[in-house]
Amino acid sequence: MISDSELRRRMMGCWLGKAVGGTLGMPYEGVRNTLNLTYYDPMPEEMLPNDDLDAQVVYAFLLDKMEQPRVDRHVLTEAWRHIGMSPDEYGICKRNMKLGLVPPATGSYDNPFARGMGAAIRTEIWACLAPGQPELAAAYAYEDACMDHAGEGVDAAVFLAALQSMAFVEQDREALLDQAMAYLPAESELRQAIQNTRKWWAESGDWHVVQKRLADRYLNDNFTDVVINLAYIVLGWLAGEGQFGKSICAAVNAGQDTDCTGATLGALLGILDPDSIEQNWLTPIGRDLVLSESVSGVTHPPTLDGFTDQIMGLRHKLAGRAPAVEAQPQDTSHLAIRAEVAFDDDDALPDVNEAPAMPTDAQPISLPGQYVQWPAADCCGRQVWLRYRISLADTGPVQLLFNTPEPMRVWLDGHGILASEGSAFVPAMHRAPKGQGLTVDLLAGEHEVVAVMRRPEAGPLTWCIGLSDVKASPVCNDWLADVFDRPGRTVAVR
Repeated sequence: MISDSELRRRMMGCWLGKAVGGTLGMPYEGVRNTLNLTYYDPMPEEMLPNDDLDAQVVYAFLLDKMEQPRVDRHVLTEAWRHIGMSPDEYGICKRNMKLGLVPPATGSYDNPFARGMGAAIRTEIWACLAPGQPELAAAYAYEDACMDHAGEGVDAAVFLAALQSMAFVEQDREALLDQAMAYLPAESELRQAIQNTRKWWAESGDWHVVQKRLADRYLNDNFTDVVINLAYIVLGWLAGEGQFGKSICAAVNAGQDTDCTGATLGALLGILDPDSIEQNWLTPIGRDLVLSESVSGVTHPPTLDGFTDQIMGLRHKLAGRAPAVEAQPQDTSHLAIRAEVAFDDDDALPDVNEAPAMPTDAQPISLPGQYVQWPAADCCGRQVWLRYRISLADTGPVQLLFNTPEPMRVWLDGHGILASEGSAFVPAMHRAPKGQGLTVDLLAGEHEVVAVMRRPEAGPLTWCIGLSDVKASPVCNDWLADVFDRPGRTVAVR
C-alpha cells in the first residue's frame, strides 16, 4: 500500500516531468524530420503552456466544484466551455456537440481525427486519481477520450492511463508494458506498433534504425496520429537507458507531435522516479502552473505543487468511484448531407479561373457527413464533381476548407477559390494544406460550393469540407455546425 506522502511525491514527479517534457518539445511540434536535441533549445524562462496539461487542470476544476465528484463523459463535456482552442479533434467534438450529439457519438461521428493524440496527452490525471488501480484509471480515460476520439484514439488513452496507474506500484519497464498492452485490442495497429518497437529495439539497440523503421511503417499525413507518436514514446523510454533527460530527448528527437511525446514520457518517468528528473531540467521552468490563454473561467492553483495537492484532495473525494454511465447510442442519419454528384472522363482538370463546368447529368446524393471516404469503384469517371449548398446565418468572414489528397478545384458561387495538384490529408482549419483553405467574406444566406476531384488510381477517394467562424476565434477557428443541406434543414437552390 503506497503511503500518502509517497503518493504525493510521485504525483509531483508526474506534473514536473510533464512540464519539462512539454517545454522541451513544444518549439518543434509538427516537425517531420528527426532532431538532435540534448537539452532545451531555446532556453525557457518558465514552463510553456500546453493543452496536454490545460484540459487536465480544467477537469480538476470541474470535479473539485462537485460535492460528490464523478468522472463521466457528461461531466467532462463541460470542459469545452472553458477551452477556447479548437484544433483537429477538439474542433470536431465541439461541432458535433453543436449538432446535438453526446459522447461517444461526438468522438466517432464524422471525425477525421478520431485517432489523434488529443486524449492520449491528458491521461495523467486519471492515473493520479486511481494510482495502482489500472482498471479504474482506464475507465476514467475512456470517459474522457470518447468525447473527441474513437478506435485507436480511445485505445491509446486507455493504454496510457493503465500504464501510468501501474507505474505508481510497479517499477519494471517490461512488466509495465506487458500489462498495459493487455488493454489494447489484439487487432490494434497501436498494439502492433508498440510490439514492433520493442522487438526492433531488442534486435538492434540502435535508435536511428528503430526510428526509421517506425517512420517507414506507420508515418502518415497527420503528425498527431497516436500510432506513430506512442511508438516514439516507447522508443524514447527504451533508448533512454534509465536517464530522464536522455529519454525525453530520444522521444522528442523522433519528430511529429514532439510536445506531446516529451510531456507524456516525462510524466511517466516522473511517476516512476521523481528523483530521476535532474535539477538542470527543473531550474529553468520553475514550478508555476502556466496555462494557455485560451483557457477561461477556471480558478486553479498557481503552482504545480498546489495542483498536486488539489489532485490529492480530489482523489479522496472521489473515493475510487467508478464511472456509471448508461450507453446512449445515437442515430446520425439526420445529419447526412444532401449534395449532387456527377462524373466525366476528362484527363485534365478545368481551369479554376473559368466558370465551373459541372456535367448537366448531376444526380442527388446523400453523404454521411463532411468527411467522406468513397470507394474508387463508385467513381464512374476520371473526375468526380460535387455541388454543395450552404446557408449562413450571419454576414462576415468565414474560412472554407476543402481538403483531399487528390488534385482538385473548388468554386464558391461560381468564382474559383481553391486549386491544388494533390496534398496531405489534414482537414484542420488552423493548418489546412496550401490551396485547400481560404478565408472569404460572405453575406448571410444561401451559397453554392462546386468541387471537382481526380479519381485516385487505387484506394478510396477521400475528402473533407468545412467552414469555420473566423470572427469568433482567429486561431484554431471553430467549425460552423449547421450550414449544410441536411434532411432536417433545407438550403434553397440558387
